[in-house]
Amino acid sequence: MTQTLHLVGEPEADRILSEDPFALLTGMLLDQQIPMEVAFDGPRKIVERLGSIDPGVIAATDPEEFVALCATPPAVHRFPRSMGQRVHELAAAVVRDHGGDTAAIWTAGEPDGREILRRLKALPGYGDQKARIFLALLGKQRGLEAPGWREAAGDYGRDGVHMSIADVTDADSLGAVRAWKKEKKAAARAAKE
Repeated sequence: MTQTLHLVGEPEADRILSEDPFALLTGMLLDQQIPMEVAFDGPRKIVERLGSIDPGVIAATDPEEFVALCATPPAVHRFPRSMGQRVHELAAAVVRDHGGDTAAIWTAGEPDGREILRRLKALPGYGDQKARIFLALLGKQRGLEAPGWREAAGDYGRDGVHMSIADVTDADSLGAVRAWKKEKKAAARAAKE
């Protein structure tokens, strides 16, 4: 059994993320333009409102009803309409392409890191960077042992870095990741000047 995640800092939210692969996949999807821990708390809000984070249940829910559920204060994301729609599309893709088994994305057919990355990038809302970060999260904190996962994750797969949610294990590491991101943004601004 893999360790309990500490991505949100709220026990129930972290338990849901630790126990349900679709919850973790959804948290990663929501991780844009809002603080990381707010994004990864989204699945808990969905469970409270829908009673489930199962992709089959979400995909079977009327899209407009699901979006309304995501927009109910406190909203699942700062852009509840577009992100609610994206979560619904993600659930539908997992049902359609993986038989509703989220973990099959990284386990079916014993895939290597490159194949898992390819499968992640095929998901709605998962571009290259998000897919690499999620792959690193699986390898660093969920016990993924697929050959080549570190190489496929790129810099996010390195040990000893604090670059992404894959490296968050407590409040201190969250602070280190925030500091790294702030430094990277400052460097990008300076390069534009």
